[in-house]
Amino acid sequence: MTTRILIASIGNPPPHAITLHSAGHILSTALVSLLNYPCFVRSTSPTGLITTGTEYTLYQSPAFMNVSGKPIAAAYKAFCKELSAKERPSAKLVVLHDDLESPLGKIRMKVGGSAKGHNGIKDIMKVLGGADFLRIGVGIGRPESRNSTDVANFVLRKMTMGEMARVRDSAEEVLIILKKIRNG
Repeated sequence: MTTRILIASIGNPPPHAITLHSAGHILSTALVSLLNYPCFVRSTSPTGLITTGTEYTLYQSPAFMNVSGKPIAAAYKAFCKELSAKERPSAKLVVLHDDLESPLGKIRMKVGGSAKGHNGIKDIMKVLGGADFLRIGVGIGRPESRNSTDVANFVLRKMTMGEMARVRDSAEEVLIILKKIRNG
């Protein structure tokens, strides 16, 4: 039996939708295209953007990055509710997010462990109460300065076309990871 997966991305709503901090949303949009799924549509339960295909359900949180926990938890609860009793125990939540510690476009997968300062991941961990979920980070690089203002300015700056292309190009690698998760 294959595993049902909710792929949930976190980022920021407009006017910050095409910033480095929203790399998770840009990656999920690229996955929709790669999978030939219908475009995202607005959902009211859970609130956000959603699309479903035969293998995966993709969801984009409408919340600001640092308060992503409640919408992600609500989306996962709604997703599991739609599954059969047989499918529910093996269901997985995969969160796509930006990764400040990796070079632009590099993909890194993690289960459990520390949020390493990522406030969106911290909030999801807090709301889910320690439930394990998989994280797939897409690298956005890091400014030389570790000053919090410099880092905030860096992640909230608009992506260049080249940066956006590098993030989108990483969708193929993410799809390989997702297929391995799905097939056990």
